[in-house]
Amino acid sequence: MKEEEKMKQTIKMKKNIGYIDWIKGWINIISEMLFQRIASKHLHNPIPLPSLHNLTFIVTGSTSGIGLQTARQLAESGAHVIMAVRNTKAAHELIQKWQTESPSKGLPLNIEVMEIDLLSLESVARFADLYNARSGPLHALINNAGICSIGVPQKFSKDGHEVHMQVNHLAPALLSVLLLPSLIRGSPSRIINVNSLAQSFGFVDPEDMSVVKGNRKYTSLVGYSSSKLAQVMFSGILQRILPEECGISVMCVSPGVVRTNVVRDLPKILQPAYALISYFFLSPQEGSRSSLFAATDPQVPEYCKSLKADECSTCAFISQDCRPSNPAKEAQNTETSRRVWEKTFELVGLPVVAVDNLVRGKEVKCSFGDQYR
Repeated sequence: MKEEEKMKQTIKMKKNIGYIDWIKGWINIISEMLFQRIASKHLHNPIPLPSLHNLTFIVTGSTSGIGLQTARQLAESGAHVIMAVRNTKAAHELIQKWQTESPSKGLPLNIEVMEIDLLSLESVARFADLYNARSGPLHALINNAGICSIGVPQKFSKDGHEVHMQVNHLAPALLSVLLLPSLIRGSPSRIINVNSLAQSFGFVDPEDMSVVKGNRKYTSLVGYSSSKLAQVMFSGILQRILPEECGISVMCVSPGVVRTNVVRDLPKILQPAYALISYFFLSPQEGSRSSLFAATDPQVPEYCKSLKADECSTCAFISQDCRPSNPAKEAQNTETSRRVWEKTFELVGLPVVAVDNLVRGKEVKCSFGDQYR
């Protein structure tokens, strides 16, 4: 009861300063939108990549937008790329198209397709089962897939979670943990979570992550920003809890304000305004630069390592201009972050000691899949 009362007081306090945080968050987004091209003028488009032969990358949501550009550029640099997607037919069609357009002069791109549906935790666990069964290395997991259903009423997955929270946080968190055995085999390896500046005005109630208890009024922006903040909080704990000898770097990246298919869900009355301001948006190829930088730059592990040594640090965060940045002030709330960490494991059907057990080579039972080791 004391914990519940404490959380109610926290929510009340957050409501009192909520408007200020909301305004600051929107100022950050508008500022980034207006000046992101200036901030990233030092970057080439596309961003140059080193040779990535003998390296394996999983990219979720890679049939459109930022994920599509990320997967293609990795493959054209010689990487073995797994397109983790819901629409496998579209992925195969893209591979055929890329092969004919590839600058590799007819050499086959090393890409394969595996099915995953982030709206189903069972599908996520099944994907991890299949990949871990290969007993091969994974050098980077890029959790790119996400949703931002602006103006859409609250919806829930078949697992019972609000869809933004499941697709943007719970499913990627489950995938990241279950793939730890493969990431350890690929060490030094990386987990990259494609995040958003919207986390700067998010707020997460660990006991109401789907916003159903009535303590807060649900809007699509509340759902989206909360899910992105939860991802930052979880990533910060994961980064800190993984032993250094595992050689796994964990980080979040902001792609900037990018032209995506979010306009599909906008009310018709807002679509002309979107078309007007989208002039300032980055293209998906430009938006992929922070993900590709985080996945391939040799200095990134040292950046993550330096933060891990700082007890006051939060999640490693890379901005759209491929420079280290700071996540939301709320992400520095270590108590809430720890509770989000614990609640996430409960919601995805894993014991909270799963990371420690997997690192030690012990078996972990997932309620949505088989045992992991």
